[in-house]
Amino acid sequence: MKKLAALGGKITGTLNTPSWPIFDQRDIDYVGEAVKSGIWAFRGPIEKEFEEKWAVYSGAKYGIACTNGTHAIRMALEALGIGPGDEVIVPALTWQATAASVLDVNAIPILVDIDPTTYTIDPKMVEKAITPRTKCIIPVHLYCRLADMDAIMSIAKKYNLYVVEDCSHSHGSKWRGKGVGTIGDIGAFSLQASKLLNTGDGGILSTNCERYRDLLQSLKICGRPSYEGAPSIQSGNFRMTDLQAALGVTQLEKLPEQNDHRLKNMLRLEQALAGLDCIEILRKPEGITYQAAYNYSFKYISEKAHGIERDVFLRALRAELGQSDEKNMFYRTYIPLTDSPLYRPFSKHTHKISDEYCKAIDPARFHTPEANKAYYKEGVNFIHYVLLGPASDMDILSDAIIKVCTHLDELKEVSAAAGLGKEG
Repeated sequence: MKKLAALGGKITGTLNTPSWPIFDQRDIDYVGEAVKSGIWAFRGPIEKEFEEKWAVYSGAKYGIACTNGTHAIRMALEALGIGPGDEVIVPALTWQATAASVLDVNAIPILVDIDPTTYTIDPKMVEKAITPRTKCIIPVHLYCRLADMDAIMSIAKKYNLYVVEDCSHSHGSKWRGKGVGTIGDIGAFSLQASKLLNTGDGGILSTNCERYRDLLQSLKICGRPSYEGAPSIQSGNFRMTDLQAALGVTQLEKLPEQNDHRLKNMLRLEQALAGLDCIEILRKPEGITYQAAYNYSFKYISEKAHGIERDVFLRALRAELGQSDEKNMFYRTYIPLTDSPLYRPFSKHTHKISDEYCKAIDPARFHTPEANKAYYKEGVNFIHYVLLGPASDMDILSDAIIKVCTHLDELKEVSAAAGLGKEG
């Protein structure tokens, strides 16, 4: 009788993953208070409250709420004076908005490869990519690891570059005791519906610089100065509403406990998978003193599994957990920006400034083999609310992974049944 569920065997078990978002009466009541106040947007008291509480939580001097994480990055670049002709270094493995925000200020995204042991931007590749036109680095704290901020800040200091941290996966993480988003010049966070801190949609920035705070506040309110005599800058409307900010306040109250729960489960899972031949846990840089986990990511090493493809492993894992290929919580990493169907600069007339600019921003000109390997061959991800289930879910998940990895002969049959072969 076959052991693997994909071949008719008994499933390992099903996960008790909670539905997301998680909310309670406190969320409902505080949004109701915002509604009843009649101040739904534009410098509302709850927006200010959220900004102040975010600053305290993240360890920044200032928090600036805005429309979304994409606009947060764009606003950060504009506040730093990044514009036409400037090069901004971005990891190739990230959501398209990281690089698209650079295009939105008419600067040039320079896509560099990742460190294969962490899936975050590789500092060695960053330094190799620097030219006289380089003005900024955007490290992305991706999935369940932080970018090497010691190395990034050292490079930035050496070449006199700005650093904008993209922290949209890492609300609450700390590097050597400092909250992410407070280490570089400005930190940008998404508060989109799937994120660890969820206001439906929205964004927030962190900075320790008063001038940047003033410029960011001006940028979000149509270029008005945030107070008399404050610096201001031409802009549009990037304001958060008080209704969203109310959710920000109440969801932020829940975040520390949720982060601790996810971290405890993440460590339990990693301990169970340690030493498994065909699974590799991403390296935890020593600078990480607290790790929030958004998408959890690990590596499936096909070379240690008779060359059986990662997508076959995914199919078998989903079957062990009673999930279909169409409806599941286990999938690949982001597709590299060099191949992304969403990162398409030339689909937008706005970016066709000149032949020279078009050549500079063409994603096809960048070579990022490690990012390609993560997506096409080895990366396995699952969403953070899997980690919000009970500890027993981690045992079911680890048992399922171990079961698949220890029945490789049957996994070959899954591969054949799916019409897939060995890699290469």
